[in-house]
Amino acid sequence: MLRSCRRLATRSLRDQFQFQVQRHQQTAATCSNMDKFDLPKRLQGSTPSVWNEYIALAMQYKPLNLGQGFPDDAAPEYVTHSLADIAKDENPLLHQYTRGYGHVRLVQALSKLYSGLVSKELNPLTDILITSGAYEALYSTIMGHVDVGDEVIIIEPFFDCYEPMVKMAGGVPRFIPLKLRQTEGTGPISSADWVLDDAEFEKLFNSKTKMIILNTPHNPIGKVFNRKELERIAELCRKWNVLCVSDEVYEWLVFDGAEHIRICTLPGMWDRTITLGSAGKTFSVTGWKIGWAYGPAQLIRNLQMVHQNSVYTCPTPLQEGVARSFEVELARLGKPESYFLSLPRELKQKRDYMAKFLSDAGMRPTIPEGGYFMLADWSPLADKVDLSSEPDKHRDYKFTKWMTKNMGLQGIPPSAFYSEPNKPLGEDFVRYCFIKKQENLDKAAELLAKWK
Repeated sequence: MLRSCRRLATRSLRDQFQFQVQRHQQTAATCSNMDKFDLPKRLQGSTPSVWNEYIALAMQYKPLNLGQGFPDDAAPEYVTHSLADIAKDENPLLHQYTRGYGHVRLVQALSKLYSGLVSKELNPLTDILITSGAYEALYSTIMGHVDVGDEVIIIEPFFDCYEPMVKMAGGVPRFIPLKLRQTEGTGPISSADWVLDDAEFEKLFNSKTKMIILNTPHNPIGKVFNRKELERIAELCRKWNVLCVSDEVYEWLVFDGAEHIRICTLPGMWDRTITLGSAGKTFSVTGWKIGWAYGPAQLIRNLQMVHQNSVYTCPTPLQEGVARSFEVELARLGKPESYFLSLPRELKQKRDYMAKFLSDAGMRPTIPEGGYFMLADWSPLADKVDLSSEPDKHRDYKFTKWMTKNMGLQGIPPSAFYSEPNKPLGEDFVRYCFIKKQENLDKAAELLAKWK
């Protein structure tokens, strides 16, 4: 009887073991089958962007959001009213597909504007492409020009889509950071104090270099590259036959007499430059998602091939609305009432106000020459925050999350805009946006004053 029970127990254990083996084999086979549907190799290593994470954080804690780069005040009436007029327009074609490479009225308006600004006649049908925001302009430019193994120079900190787009195209990102040169005292810093190391910069260029991505005015530092800096970039582009992609979405937002110089106007650069712009930044309507790229037809052609096989065409009513808005501004160009002049006047006051309340709180801001973001060194406040509860690897993530949860004020961690080896360069900083209602800037000042 005892032997019989032992045989049954042994058989039961053996059956359980065989069952577990079978389950493991089935699971392994299923996983093996599902590997077929994993991310393609060109996308592997991609992670959710900082925006996905911090938007979710804002939804959960409902802080005063000075992190994301969008205005929270009304856009100019003539811009928003144009869209209302289009909705009621008797022309039914304003609600149908328009020309794939850009609504004719819009490319004509852009041609008129930029032909004067770059002192070169732009053909509206061949030299300009309308895109789904400057984001798609970047995508179409990179996918249309970067081949497998091509090297692309990216200046850090960079808008976070630059690197993954280059990798998606099979390119090899090569990074160089803007570094803060030594400044005296503990007061505010100028964005002009963030500079490239010239010797390090020159070493990046070689026969494999296909492209450099330039962003001026710069996000997030607010640096407006001066003529000498741009001439150096142009010199190396000409020497190594490199394409310059100039991200100029903040082109109208410059302060304190800083001059926005379009690199395509420098000697020998028109034929090797693609310049990107944005209606969202120009007219404070980021939700419209209308952008553009302009340059010589032989370069824009590559973007057109990507665009026609992905986005194809952008919304007709929005393009019509942007066109009408540019027509208003073309008549006002250079006059005090121009939005291109009145917006930076307004933003300069908000910039200075933010710089003061950040300084009063103990941070050290970088005063931007352009754009609508401000970096601030928060490290002087390190002893006032307990970051041990935040599991993140980088200190700026810990700080911004702590501030969101405990202070009700959200900024963005700048290390998100650096390559992995250079992320420590951004960890002592936080990025805030000042194109916000004055009442919200007042609330931020109040929160920080109470904390202090």
